[in-house]
Amino acid sequence: MNPPADGAPDAGPVPFGVRLAAAMDAAGPLCLGIDPHPGLLADWDLPDTPVGLERFSMTALEAAAEGPGGTAVAALKPQVALYERHGSAGLAVLERLLRQARHAGVLTIADAKRGDIGSTMAGYAEAWLADDSPLAADAVTLSPFLGYGSLAPAVDLAEATGRGVFILALTSNPEGASVQHAVPDDGAAGGSVARAVTEAAARDNARALEGQAAAAVGSRPAFGPVGLVVGATVAGQAARLGLDLAEVRGALLAPGFGAQGASGVSMRAGFGASWPAVLATSSRAILARGPAVAGLREGLRAAVGELTG
Repeated sequence: MNPPADGAPDAGPVPFGVRLAAAMDAAGPLCLGIDPHPGLLADWDLPDTPVGLERFSMTALEAAAEGPGGTAVAALKPQVALYERHGSAGLAVLERLLRQARHAGVLTIADAKRGDIGSTMAGYAEAWLADDSPLAADAVTLSPFLGYGSLAPAVDLAEATGRGVFILALTSNPEGASVQHAVPDDGAAGGSVARAVTEAAARDNARALEGQAAAAVGSRPAFGPVGLVVGATVAGQAARLGLDLAEVRGALLAPGFGAQGASGVSMRAGFGASWPAVLATSSRAILARGPAVAGLREGLRAAVGELTG
């Protein structure tokens, strides 16, 4: 469970945005994606079974859990689908990974991309964000394309438990543009669907941050509980679509750094004024250096150096 603020029993949990900003300041703005693809398991000479999955996951955690800032990364992002494909045994591995990461002091973002309505959305929220859930992570990724308002159960529970959500806004897959770049017929969004998502996230963060101390955490402001997923290779499209990412006041999870082609230089240019909020995600480029922990740590250091240099 997330500890109370300032050690006071009645102060409530330390907000996820505060903890993430502190982790990014200490370790650098890198999130390690734990993506146990069958090909990577084979490259590590591991079987494509729950046993191989656990060895892969715990080795990645071991590499990430020690660094000059306390941990080598700001967060870990396990890809839930690659655990689900192994059934209940795979989900048990994911539960252990999330639990061990919590014990090691490493923040976790469950990359589940959940999205639904009503009681079903509430069930997803409880699975990933409730204190007593075995799958509880520090944050979870969500899809808003049944309507941003349908995510309210998760946004509300995240705020109550000191956790966070990352909502898909501008993704790099070619198919995403047909939805995210579209302008609703009634013009109610005032622009693209991506802009509507961004502005709704900004409103939720403004409400959550109201009354909180505005002091910076290290070199960056504390974030609200609602972050966005913005592809590292398409960040430059945000301005064209009218997205004011800096005004969101939430972290920007940016997959695509490394193997997918985004570099530290290109990301700084693409994100512009919102760069201090960017949490760059890399998986294959770093995981390919395994299975030795030393090789993984070398990859983590190189990635952080590129992002902070």
